[in-house]
Amino acid sequence: MIIEGKKTQIRDRVALYVQRYPSQNMAANSLKGISAATLSNILNGKWDKISEEMWLRLDAQIVKHEGWQIFSTCAYRDMTLYLGDSQAQSSVMWVTAPAGTGKSTAAASYAALNPHVYRLTCASDMTRTDFVHELARQVGVRTSGMSVREAFSEILRHLVTLDKPLLIFDEADKLADSVMYYFISIYNALEDRCGIVFLSTAAIKKRIRHGIERDKKGYDELESRVGRRFVDLSPVYAKEVEQICYANGLQDRNAINRVKSDAAEYGNDLRRVKRAVHRELRRLGLSGDDNQEQEEA
Repeated sequence: MIIEGKKTQIRDRVALYVQRYPSQNMAANSLKGISAATLSNILNGKWDKISEEMWLRLDAQIVKHEGWQIFSTCAYRDMTLYLGDSQAQSSVMWVTAPAGTGKSTAAASYAALNPHVYRLTCASDMTRTDFVHELARQVGVRTSGMSVREAFSEILRHLVTLDKPLLIFDEADKLADSVMYYFISIYNALEDRCGIVFLSTAAIKKRIRHGIERDKKGYDELESRVGRRFVDLSPVYAKEVEQICYANGLQDRNAINRVKSDAAEYGNDLRRVKRAVHRELRRLGLSGDDNQEQEEA
C-alpha cells in the first residue's frame, strides 16, 4: 500500500513534470495510461478515486534514480553543457561515448529539469510508425486517428510554436535507415527553431562513413546536418569512481578500492560501478538496493 507521504512525493514530482509542457493536457498525453482528469485530481489533492495501480503506474514513469545519488562526472557536466547550448542556440549535434559513460543519465536529468525538452530512446526494432507515435507521446501531441504522415506533421507544427524546444534522440544509432531518414525531415522543418541532439556509441561514425562511401540515401545529408563532426564525451575517471562511492555512502577504503579495481577492468562502466557499490554496501551491512538500475547508456 502506498502511504500518504509517498503520494505527496509523487504529486510534487508530477507538478514539476507538468511544468515541462505548455499545458496539463499535453503532459497527460505524454504519459502512458494516465488521463488528463487523473493528472488533475492528483495535482489538486483529490486522491480518493485514484487507485493503487494508478499511483504505481505514475510513479514508474516519473520517479527516477530514487535511492541512488548521481555524481556529476566530467562527462555528465559536458553532456549537460552540450544540451544547454543546443537548446539555447537551436543547434544540432551528435554526441558519442561508450556505453556506461552516463550520457543517458545526464540527458534524462536535463530533460527533467528544463521545459520543452523531449527525450526519445530509440530501438533497433522501431518501425517508422513506432517512431512517430513515440515522438508524439513524448512531445505531448495527441495523434489518435491520424495517419503517420499526418501525425508527423502535427508534431512538427506543435514544436515550432514552442520557445526553444530541444529533441534528444538517445541511442539513435540503433534505428534502421528507413526511420533515421526522419531526422533529415525534422531538421529541414525545424532548422533554427529547435535544438536536436543525437546520442550514441562511436559506432555511428563508421556507419555514416560507410554509408557516404557507398552513396547510400540520406547519409551525406545527415552528416551535413550535424556539422560533419561527432562530439566525443570525456571518459569516466578512476577518481570519479571513488567520488561516486562516497556520494552513495560507501566510505570504507578497502571496499572503495575493490569497486575501483572492478570498474577499471570494464572501462569504468557506470552500470558496473553501481552494482559494485551496492554489493560492497551489502557486504558492510549498509543500505543498498541492487534492483534499481540507472540509465547509463
